[in-house]
Amino acid sequence: MSEYLTISETAKLLNKSTKTLRRWDEEGKLSAVREPMSNYRVYRKDDVQALFSEFIQDEIIETVSNFAEPLNEYKVLELFAGAGGLAVGMEKAGLKCVALNEIDKHACETLRTNRPNWNVYEGDIKNFSFFSYHNQVDVVTGGFPCQAFSYAGKRLGFEDARGTLFYEFARVVKEVNPPICIGENVKGLLSHDNGKTLQGMISILDEIGYNVVPVEVLKAINYKVPQKRERLILVGIRKDIDVKYEYPKPYKKIYNLKDALKKGDLFDTNVPKSDGVKYPESKKNVLDLVPPKGYWRDLPLEIQKDFMGASFYLGGGKTGMARRIGWDEPCLTLTCSPAQKQTERCHPDETRPFTVREYARIQTFPDNWHFSGPISQQYKQIGNAVPVNLGREIGYSIIKFLNDYYRIRQKSILILIKIFCLNFYC
Repeated sequence: MSEYLTISETAKLLNKSTKTLRRWDEEGKLSAVREPMSNYRVYRKDDVQALFSEFIQDEIIETVSNFAEPLNEYKVLELFAGAGGLAVGMEKAGLKCVALNEIDKHACETLRTNRPNWNVYEGDIKNFSFFSYHNQVDVVTGGFPCQAFSYAGKRLGFEDARGTLFYEFARVVKEVNPPICIGENVKGLLSHDNGKTLQGMISILDEIGYNVVPVEVLKAINYKVPQKRERLILVGIRKDIDVKYEYPKPYKKIYNLKDALKKGDLFDTNVPKSDGVKYPESKKNVLDLVPPKGYWRDLPLEIQKDFMGASFYLGGGKTGMARRIGWDEPCLTLTCSPAQKQTERCHPDETRPFTVREYARIQTFPDNWHFSGPISQQYKQIGNAVPVNLGREIGYSIIKFLNDYYRIRQKSILILIKIFCLNFYC
């Protein structure tokens, strides 16, 4: 079993940058050593795990609260809704979801089964007009897929985006004219096509009348989600509105896999039993040898070479391969399939992938949220979702913005009425 972790492996485990690790080394907080065989700078696994435990202490006193109570009934229109992770989070925050669009039939069935009162537009967004919601909705949200634009001879304008799903997102925002719109995507959008794709999106929102707040990537572990998931948030404020939007503040406490699957602060009961996929016998025999929080490097050398194949000789830590999650750490980002070789997510005690309900817990879905379709589609819906608790915190930030907006608007209306009355009676 390997006793050491590379700097990249350590950075990923601790969710810190390599720059931070080097600073810690200088400060003596986490000292690097020389690996005996290769002479590379590495970290002792025991030292790393001891430091990691400091990040998940139950004794942490939480001083942050993003809670905000809506002053009015605020309405949400959600696009590319999937299984409803963001929508449920918004609902938990106190927002009312009036309509959703989703193309996947199984995800639509999930939405209808759990919320019969939600108006679900099933099908390609290109086939729907949303003019009926013009000035009737307070926020448009959507996890639009990341599609590049064609830049040759183009101005990165609205019409240049036609044919992409972001164009459809912007089209709906233009049709509905909400005070605020929220788009979410993977962190990779920041660097997609050398940043041109994101810049094109910002340019398009500017063209249709929205100022874009400086983009941020929110780490789910900072928002009561036991998972190292990151989502890029794109916020547009209608140009006639002079109200500042603030992202939700991160919490101090980091929740782990035990918090997700066992009775505790996050859930009132242990995770319910449910179906789940299984490993083939050959793969199970390999993963039986991996300890909690371990991965392929913890296997005997010959088994490493056989299991990894050509990947064994390539660079990079490849920390997702043959990866068994530990109880005292947040789960790595869930994917659409729980047993992909490159992104393994093995149960800490049993040699199996996480079940459907365990998957849902890690994404902070409530236990009564039913997922429709074959089991592969259930995993896909959950893996693609925005974590519910992250959605709730974003919802609170939207409520704070809308409270300020409508409070200022009401004051302005009262002033205008007062001026009118004074002029009328004079």
